[in-house]
Amino acid sequence: MAFEYPKGAPTRSSSLHEHFGSEVELLNEDGAAESFTIKQEFTWGDITYVALQSDAMKAEDEVEFMRVITEGDDIELESIVDEDEWEAVSEAYDDLLFVNEERP
Repeated sequence: MAFEYPKGAPTRSSSLHEHFGSEVELLNEDGAAESFTIKQEFTWGDITYVALQSDAMKAEDEVEFMRVITEGDDIELESIVDEDEWEAVSEAYDDLLFVNEERP
C-alpha cells in the first residue's frame, strides 16, 4: 500500500513532551537504552509524528522520524518503514522548522 499524503498542513503538538519531558529513552537493536531529544512533534492528517535526535545524530545534523501511537494513557513510538512516508514526513518537518523563512 502506497503512502497517501495527508490533507492540510502539519501542526505542532506536544503529547510526548507532556508525558516524557524533553527526552525519551529507546532500546536499540542490541537491547541497550539510548537517549533521544524530542526535537519536534507534529500532527499531520490523522497521524502524529516525532523527530528524535541522539547525541551521535546531532553531530551529523540528522533526526529519526517515528509515528506516535496513543491508546488511552499509553504512548508508543513506531518506526516508519515506508520510504515515501519517511520522505514526506521529513519535508513536513522542514516546513514546520522554516515557516516564514526560506528553506536551505
